[in-house]
Amino acid sequence: MTKRALLTGITGQDGAYLAQLLLGKGYEVYGVIRRSSHRGVEDHRLRWLGVANDVQLLDGDLGDLSSLLRIVQEVKPDEIYNLAAQSFVASSWRQPILTANITAVAVANMLEAMRIGAPGARFYQASSSEMYGLIQEPMQSEKTPFYPRSPYAVAKLYGHWITVNYRESFGLHASSGILFNHESPLRGIEFVTRKVTDGVARIKLGLAKELRLGNIDAKRDWGHARDYVRAMWLMLQQETPDDYVVATGVTTTVRDMCRIAFAHAGLDMEAHIVIDPKFYRPAEVDILLGDSSKARAALGWAPETSLDQLIREMVDADLERLTRESGTR
Repeated sequence: MTKRALLTGITGQDGAYLAQLLLGKGYEVYGVIRRSSHRGVEDHRLRWLGVANDVQLLDGDLGDLSSLLRIVQEVKPDEIYNLAAQSFVASSWRQPILTANITAVAVANMLEAMRIGAPGARFYQASSSEMYGLIQEPMQSEKTPFYPRSPYAVAKLYGHWITVNYRESFGLHASSGILFNHESPLRGIEFVTRKVTDGVARIKLGLAKELRLGNIDAKRDWGHARDYVRAMWLMLQQETPDDYVVATGVTTTVRDMCRIAFAHAGLDMEAHIVIDPKFYRPAEVDILLGDSSKARAALGWAPETSLDQLIREMVDADLERLTRESGTR
């Protein structure tokens, strides 16, 4: 019997790669999307991967429990992946209430819809390494205490713990993936990796002269989204639900990530980067480094794409995009 998967956030980076993965495994894939005047444009990531015509999109809103319950009852999913959120950390200081409602409380809405409408389904919650914030251990594992440093991280922490609570209170098969930074050519332009690769491509094509950044000495554990959605799927194939850190175990500064991007384009990084204080966070997270030994042992998961490969792929994709858009040769 064909399995059915329901994804929130299907038009985002992770949602698009997960939809592609699930379709390749023979699933029927359904996605929850908000009604928008941009209908026909918001699925650009799904179109980039060539799967837009293979998924079924349903109108709903994470802030509206009735719409989620209706969708769950209609689809009767075997698996539910909750990927939707206000996901940009910087915006969470400017929109803390929206972030709380969509990144935190909406997780409870989705769990309630599942508990009432499809209690036998399996649930995945997209937790975040940002929950560790002011790190309490050099490498962060499932047992490391959390210390969130942004409204986004605080909201993610609620979503994480409400998932644990529903698992323990109602016996739901609900797991969380504490995913460290994961990027791809489908990453939003506001995120630093994509900002860098897009900026490098613009400089290479003569469309810009400088790239303005904030704290380039912040360290992150970066992987490829394509690898990380595979971990999401593996979690829901386990007999017992649990929480897992998903990370490469390698930390790199923004500065070194920039070096990879500029070098791939044959450019001198020092000639183009401008440090702009307006891009500093009110409360910085200086370093994140994940210990994914549990996921590697229990799920048989391991990242397959190095940071060098990831950044080169992103630069090439942005060069292709900008060349097509601008007519630059």
